[in-house]
Amino acid sequence: MRTFLTALIVTCLSAGAAGAQSDTPSLYERQSSSQPPSNKLPELLTDIGLDQRLDAQVPPDLRFRDEAGREVRLGDYFGTKPVILTLVYYECPMLCTQVLNGLTSALGVLSFSIGQEFDVVTVSFDPKETPELASAKKAAYVNRYKREGAGRGWHFLTGDERSIAALTKAVGFRYAYNASIDQYAHVSGIMVLTPEGRLSRYFYGIEYGPRDVRLALIEAADRRIGTPADQLLLYCFHYDPKSARYSFAIMRLVRTLGVATVLAMVGGIIILRRRERR
Repeated sequence: MRTFLTALIVTCLSAGAAGAQSDTPSLYERQSSSQPPSNKLPELLTDIGLDQRLDAQVPPDLRFRDEAGREVRLGDYFGTKPVILTLVYYECPMLCTQVLNGLTSALGVLSFSIGQEFDVVTVSFDPKETPELASAKKAAYVNRYKREGAGRGWHFLTGDERSIAALTKAVGFRYAYNASIDQYAHVSGIMVLTPEGRLSRYFYGIEYGPRDVRLALIEAADRRIGTPADQLLLYCFHYDPKSARYSFAIMRLVRTLGVATVLAMVGGIIILRRRERR
């Protein structure tokens, strides 16, 4: 009991210190101190966003084409492992590349590997893009990730307007096309799905904390992956949908420590009574 209690305290407090550091806004999350000339957003930007649809089912029967040009169903990637879903377009001049770069960097730190503990599905929301573009993008990021077997677990898809619209609506991804510059206005973020294809967690921005991604994958997999230390961390942290990150759950820790203390006291009393009888 003492060993468990000590391990829980050390794990939670050390993780809490790391979490406090990670709560500092990154360069891309900080707001500019200068005021825009008008407090009204351009009309195009009012149509974009990423609305959380937690526990909603991603339609498994939607049809796309993979990087080899084969017709596939989204459900082909569901069933056994959690899935990280990213919505980008392959010829995006800036933001989509940063999303994939940030995801690759975060996944490169994890002991979990694409194709083993989880899969990644990247879908283009531009219906004009082709499997050839998807293939080139896949080759670049599998090479960047540098882990054996990643090519079997990271899938790059393209599709028609109907399938794209159904998928983006299901996950709450709102975007708009700017015809004058032939580009899309959109937000950045990733989603974690359960093995059955239900939306479990959202992360915004272009930088994703490895700890947050790891905990999200463990929860999406219903704790069937991860180490005992990871299970302890899930008692210390909880997912906050408002901030779309894991934060230190101090009250949960206090309750857990309280229960552990009571159990230790009860165990001590039982031991003392047995000694008195002897």
